[in-house]
Amino acid sequence: MDKKGKLYGIGVGPGDPDYLTIKAVNILKKVDAIYCACSTKNRHSIAYDIASKYIPENTPIKFLPFPMILDRDKAENYWENHAHKVLDDINNGKEIAFLTVGDPLTYSTFGYLMKSIKKIAPNTDIEVVPGITSYQAAAAASNTILVEAEEVLTVISGVKGGEYLRRLDGLSENIVFLKAYKNIDDIILALQETDRLEKSIAVIKCGFEDEVIIKDIKILKKEKPNYWTIIISKK
Repeated sequence: MDKKGKLYGIGVGPGDPDYLTIKAVNILKKVDAIYCACSTKNRHSIAYDIASKYIPENTPIKFLPFPMILDRDKAENYWENHAHKVLDDINNGKEIAFLTVGDPLTYSTFGYLMKSIKKIAPNTDIEVVPGITSYQAAAAASNTILVEAEEVLTVISGVKGGEYLRRLDGLSENIVFLKAYKNIDDIILALQETDRLEKSIAVIKCGFEDEVIIKDIKILKKEKPNYWTIIISKK
């Protein structure tokens, strides 16, 4: 009987290699190949860098370029082409791992790949291995309670600035901004408008050696944050 292939979506956590789960490490040691997302400009993968110490030297590493574009049709063409590449390996009986920073089902490239694979080959064997999210690690690094008692926790993207915070302020005591870098000025303004500024913190490059915790969010108006910036805001 031919060996049946399988896809593992593995979350490698936010940056510290020690955050990988034992299950993730065990799978990385046995798979036939590993896929990583990268930019269309290079073959660099932060997810691979994080997990590399657990990957056997002879394991093939394959890079899938994902462009940062807003055109949905063009993006879906990339996802579909990548899905076919991964399925070629799976259909040949290989067990494949796709690495993603943080968690595979939280603002992750893996979600797009998985949807495309399910659309093309619905019966594909897929197993997701959860990873520690950046905001969980940021809360731990800053000793910040994310949520307690009957409170609500809301996780939003900061790409549209403070728009979602203004909508949700009265509905959620605790709000996490991921990707809080592009429209930081409007995020800070929204935090001021909702009386949250003094109870908010930012964590930059959480889990990496150059991690920074910022307790005075206003600093970010002068020192613009990079892509790996998280804001935890409490009411």
